[in-house]
Amino acid sequence: MRRTERAGIALFALALACAAAASASASREAPTKDPARWALFRGDPQLTGVSVAKLPDELAPAWVFEVPGGEGIESGAAIVSGTVYFGALDGGLYALDLETGKQRFKYEAGAEIRTSPTVAAGLVFVGDASGKFHAVDAATGERRWVYEAGDEIVSSANFAGDRVLFGSNDQSLYCLSATEGRLLWKVETEGYVYGTPAVVDGLAVSGGCDGFLRAVRISDGTEVKKIEVGAYVGASPAVDGKTAYFGTFDNRVLAVDLDSGKVRWTYENPERKFPYLSSAAVAGGRVFVGGRDKLLHAIEAGSGKPLWTVATRGKIDSSPVVVGSSVYVGSAGGELIGVDVETGKLRFSFDAGSAILGTPAIAAGRLVIGTTEGRLICFAGVARGGA
Repeated sequence: MRRTERAGIALFALALACAAAASASASREAPTKDPARWALFRGDPQLTGVSVAKLPDELAPAWVFEVPGGEGIESGAAIVSGTVYFGALDGGLYALDLETGKQRFKYEAGAEIRTSPTVAAGLVFVGDASGKFHAVDAATGERRWVYEAGDEIVSSANFAGDRVLFGSNDQSLYCLSATEGRLLWKVETEGYVYGTPAVVDGLAVSGGCDGFLRAVRISDGTEVKKIEVGAYVGASPAVDGKTAYFGTFDNRVLAVDLDSGKVRWTYENPERKFPYLSSAAVAGGRVFVGGRDKLLHAIEAGSGKPLWTVATRGKIDSSPVVVGSSVYVGSAGGELIGVDVETGKLRFSFDAGSAILGTPAIAAGRLVIGTTEGRLICFAGVARGGA
């Protein structure tokens, strides 16, 4: 009996040790958000557009950086380790000090940059209008490698382990080795792959201008799902759980179940029929998306029921970002607005003086966004004078 008891105790201890190891491994592998980082377009691999940073209630410009020659900014920014990275239409990838706006380096890509930079493993990844995809040292701005796709790259990069994924207007979704730039696989489609692929459960989820949403296995490039949505998709899908949310060019916002491949619901504004290029944000059971109808829309994530809209002066191709109880977005009318996520009540408004097409980047208590006249603006809390 004692031997049996000892064996039972040993087996129980082994089971506990295995469970602890599994828990630790899961903890290490689980993606976590960092309030000091906004490392890629939409903030996380699932492209949910949610920041865990805290923003002050009152914001004001802390600094403004002007691109030489006034060349525009359509790119969103990345914020990592106190550095802001963004691309401009002068072909420059810029790195600035987050606190001061002082330039740390400029990397010359050689063609217009519309894609938002992605930062991982000490590298900055960005595509350009000539179809080149660049890997740049995040500290020095030195080129590590360049891969040439067949046409312009507007899609931002996403990551899965040591693999980097992006789409191109050559109608392909690419997967490269992040360290070497070696092609691992590509999936050819029948239209531009304009949006950024979401990464979830070992799959790259990508919409395209051929009217399909695809789920591709990242390990080998196998197309697991090909879901017809019936319209051009220029936006990036935001994936929450097993559902992908995105707008289309036929004036609809869709929720697609990735397991069944079926459309769960369709939202369409009853009065204004305009396309959606803005990528959705998903938080707290709500979907937020900008439209070319000049409205920011809030939709119930479970049902597709409309909750509220907020009007702006221009179309909204900028993608909204949720931080705390507010959602921020820019418009082609030059406004940056922040509204209450539950009511749509306006909390913040700033006139940037020219169109805003890029998505806000929010980290380390600051919001960074660019304009089409080449100004990158960093917002921070309003300084209070002494007594």
